[in-house]
Amino acid sequence: MKEIVPFHNAVQDPGALAVNIKSRSKKIIGYMCSYAPEELIHAAGFHPMRLFSSKSDISLAEKHLQAYCCSLVRGVLEDSLAGRLDFLDGTVFPHTCDSIQRLSDIWRLNTNYGFFADVVMPSKLNTQSARAYMKQVLEKFKKDLEKAIGRSISDEDLGKSISLFNGIRKNLARIYELKSKNPGIINGADLYAVIKGSMLMDRDALSDLLKDLVHALESKETVPFQGKRLILSGSVCDMPDIYSLMETSGGCVVADDLCTGQRWFDGQIPENLSPMEALTDRYALRAVCPAKHSGNTNRGEHIVNLAENHRADGVIFALLKFCDPHSFDYPYMKEFLDKAGIKSLHLELDDQQQGLGQLSTRLETFISMI
Repeated sequence: MKEIVPFHNAVQDPGALAVNIKSRSKKIIGYMCSYAPEELIHAAGFHPMRLFSSKSDISLAEKHLQAYCCSLVRGVLEDSLAGRLDFLDGTVFPHTCDSIQRLSDIWRLNTNYGFFADVVMPSKLNTQSARAYMKQVLEKFKKDLEKAIGRSISDEDLGKSISLFNGIRKNLARIYELKSKNPGIINGADLYAVIKGSMLMDRDALSDLLKDLVHALESKETVPFQGKRLILSGSVCDMPDIYSLMETSGGCVVADDLCTGQRWFDGQIPENLSPMEALTDRYALRAVCPAKHSGNTNRGEHIVNLAENHRADGVIFALLKFCDPHSFDYPYMKEFLDKAGIKSLHLELDDQQQGLGQLSTRLETFISMI
């Protein structure tokens, strides 16, 4: 499909994409977590770009982070110290997991990209005081951006950014809806490229590209699918091969619980509220990740509902090695799935080293059993 080509191009060479964006006099702010307030970054005139590891060998980062630290965090730090992120004009670190929090300190002391901000959102999200604190954090981040650009971010500018991102989220949600109804309409590697590309590309251009893609998918005929319907759960899934291996084994991802997936584009930002109130609602009420708390049963109920709503035959937990929040979360999530009679598989993945042979065997075995 020609509509997917720009997404694959973006994913294959993020550095070239960044150079192209900067050639249009746009500065780039990098982030590593789906809790980064992209709307504020965009409203300030910056381009928000999610940072992924280039998966190069780790050497320089070894001086700062132990081998048992999250491979994604180590990989991004390696890219920075090696000069592969010199296109950045700033970075933003929401406080989610301990690894990203520690990376923030190391980054601040060992890099100089210009703008730098910690966005320390509350860990507990289901109280009125947490919501008030969330709004204060977002207001402070807004002031930090305003100081950096030397002007105020108007409600009009922020409102336009909110509207733009709402459109992007709506179209991404529509693509997932079409995929769930008709699993063969787009393969997993293409879906991966669309999601990752959407986190990298210029958002104004992205908006039009997604509209074209949705139109193309809606025009496609139903593609017969006789395999097993799967949910993919975890944090960052930066492995296009895992989708291909599932499909080769007779499975297909029809929905996900990933921060590089549905958790990232979950929900719309209210456009009938003041922009800052609306942003507060978005980040307080979006699908929660294991580093946040919104009730004792929220995460377990969410994964069961996701599986039931999409008629999934099983759930695959693709968890990054040494990712403490998701590792602690897994037994509790599995318990909810077991009680609902939904089969699951736990995979521990390393962002740098991917043993596809063993992974293929485990996936094939699990899919054949469900």
